[in-house]
This record gives sequence, C-alpha cells and structure tokens, in this order.
Amino acid sequence: MLHKYELNGLKIVIDVNSGCVHIFDKIAYEVVDFIGESVEAAVNSLKESYTKEEIEEAYTELKQLEQQGQLNSKDTYRDRILNEEKEVFTKALCLNIAHDCNIRCGYCFASTGDYHGGRKLMSLEVAKGAIDFLLETSGSRKRLEVDFFGGEPLMNFDVIKETVKYGREKEVQYNKRIGFTITTNGTLLNEEAAEFFNENMDNVVVSIDGRKTVNDKMRKFTDGRGTFDEILPKIKDFVNARGDKSYYIRGTFTANNLDFSEDVIFLADQGFKEISIEPVVAEESRAYALKEEHLPFIYEQYEKLSEKYIQYQDQGKGFRYYHFLMDLDGGPCVYKRVSSCGSGVEYFAVTPDGELYPCHQFVGQEEYLMGNIKDGVTNKQLQREFDKNTVYHKEKCTDCWAKFYCSGGCQANAASFNGDLKKPYDLECKLQQKRIECAIMLKAHEAFKQQ
Repeated sequence: MLHKYELNGLKIVIDVNSGCVHIFDKIAYEVVDFIGESVEAAVNSLKESYTKEEIEEAYTELKQLEQQGQLNSKDTYRDRILNEEKEVFTKALCLNIAHDCNIRCGYCFASTGDYHGGRKLMSLEVAKGAIDFLLETSGSRKRLEVDFFGGEPLMNFDVIKETVKYGREKEVQYNKRIGFTITTNGTLLNEEAAEFFNENMDNVVVSIDGRKTVNDKMRKFTDGRGTFDEILPKIKDFVNARGDKSYYIRGTFTANNLDFSEDVIFLADQGFKEISIEPVVAEESRAYALKEEHLPFIYEQYEKLSEKYIQYQDQGKGFRYYHFLMDLDGGPCVYKRVSSCGSGVEYFAVTPDGELYPCHQFVGQEEYLMGNIKDGVTNKQLQREFDKNTVYHKEKCTDCWAKFYCSGGCQANAASFNGDLKKPYDLECKLQQKRIECAIMLKAHEAFKQQ
C-alpha cells in the first residue's frame, strides 16, 4: 500500500507496510502509480509529458525499490498480531487524585471535574493502594508510569507529595522505577509546587489555550473570570525554573478558534518550547464543536503551522509541536504501532474510590468499570476486548495508509461517538491523517536539507 501527497514543494510517497518514506522528483512521482502494472502502461499514459526513455528509466529504478521491499511491501505482522496470545502486565496508571476543579472549562469532558459524580479527593490510603497495585501487577516491567490527573490535582497536593514519597520507597523494594507526571491548569502553581515538580516529576503538563481572548472564552474561574492573566505569568515562572526538564504546554482548539495555528505561534513567542494544541472532542450539537465543514480550513492551519515550524527553526527560535513529533528511524515497537495507548490492557485510570477504568475518559461510565485496586481487574472479558482491538481488528483501518502512525485512534472517542470500540471516530481520523502528513513532510524536509 502506498500513500502519496505533495506538501511544501516536496513530492512524498509513503510505503505503508515498511514505513519507508520517499521524496521523488516529478516523473518518479507519476510513474510510481504504474509499478503494479507494466512499463508499457506507464509509457502510454505519460508519453505526452515525458520521453519513452525517461519513463523506462524511472520505472526501472522504482521496480528496484520494490524488490528491496521499500515500495508495495507486504504486511508481515498481521497474522502474528491476530493470532498471538500474550500475558499482559500493568505499565501505567492515571490517578484521578481530585474529582474536583477550581475552574470551569466550557469543553470539559469530566463535567467540571466531578466526572458526573460527587466531588471528592483521593485519600492517601487509596493512592498508596494504587501504587501497590501497579507494582504488584507490572510483571517483569522495570519502568512504570503514574500520572496525577483531575479535575485539578493540586487541590490535593498533600496527598500527591505523600504518594510520590511512598512510590519512591516501594519502587526500591521491587527494583523498578516509577516515572511521575502531573497535568495541571496552572492556577495553583506557586514556588512550593514548582520546586516539588522539578524535584519529583518526570514530566509536567500545564494547560492554556493560547491567546487571551481564546483562552478566556472557554477557561474561566467559577466566578466567570478568565484565567489567562493569572496563569500566564505563573506558567512562565514555572517553565523558567524547570530548566531542561520535560514539560509541555497543552491547549485545546474549538470552532471558536479555527485559526489555532496563531495560538501555537503565540505560545512559541512567549518562550515556550514544548507545545500541544489539541482539537476539541464534542458532540456536533455543541456550539464550539468541530464539524466536517471545518476540515478544509483546519487542514490549511496545519499546513500553515508546519511552514511556521520550519521558519522558526531556521531563525533559531524553534519549538516542538506535539503532533509534529515523529521518529521515522526507530519509533515505537510494532505492538504500539498497531494497538494505540494500551488503555484497558496495561494502562488504567484510578478513581478516588479506587475503581479501575480503561482510561480517564471512561471514568464514570459503569459499563467500562474494570475492577478496583484491591481485587485487580475483575472484568477480564472487557480487558480482552481492549487487548483484541488493534488496527487489524478494525475494518475501517484495513485500507487506511495512516494506521501504523495513529494506531487506530482513541478508543474512548470510538465508544463515545460510535458506541463501538472497533469503529474509530471519523473526524479524528481525518485530522490525524493531516497531522501525520505534515509531520512526515517536516522529517522529509529536514533530511532533504541535509543532503
């Protein structure tokens, strides 16, 4: 399977199964359509544009690439993945440390932070139990992950501190390493929190949507005030103190700011080097929801952003945009490439009551309750459904060129919009495809520039 497209003056051809990315000249870009047929077919179709000799030369070179397994290569993993039965071990937990929040985001999937339930904070006892569950069910895994999530996690800061302390003590006993991360709205950031994060958090995610008018339309305090003026200086101070340790600024774009590339550039101009602005996921009935009719303009924004990305790099003020980060040489193992994030299999969300859900986006949906930290995963059938839900199990993914890059998309979105874990959310697929095209173009541009 091949995918070809033109972007930023480059003619790019992707061999889907091998992962090879080619930059072709004009004639090879046209002749490649015929390598599954014959050189005569290519000559007959393209003879008005090129000589017979030119076409035959391009065709021969392309056939050599095909013989080397770099064009029209075969999928060597499908049967193995479909037939393999493997033992699964827990790798990561999302601790919903606070089912409460001190701001009100207009697009919040967690219903103002309470996940459609009572407002509550996780106790230290439950948090310790979650750490025990992770360590005891992680098998031979040495590197584990815990993300403090909410609501707003810093509303339960004391429990976070004690949980990290407990985790550090227990990981020594198990000869493992827990990487801690936290996702915060930034309103409660202060010197104490920043110091603790910088000493203990492998990664910190701070939320802001970009420009003041954009941010304050959707991200407000409970009294209706916008959060921008309060959080921007706090985030700047934190990032400056963070130094070279990992962080990223995360925002959301909606129908209110379809020109989201301007928000990414705004954040870059504030000095932030790690940025992610994600498309909102919402029912079409919502005024801020993204719709099919918005796609052409959104595509233009991704292309515009990719051009700015190159420009900023060339000017020595480069930044990293989450959706444009791609490793074409190594990248994730084949299991990650076909099975997405591992939710419901090796990754779980833990509620303040110690319940286990496939991920934070499923929390509160009783049909996806998987067990609890005391008894472990009791709904084995549901875990199997998540495990057997790779791109090879999804009909829509079969002929999609992007399947090994997006890994089948978000299962929570599939469940929410289609009521079926195996039916990816169409709008998400189309946005993913465009982002992947831009990301690969940037890698191709970088390689082409070095030649």
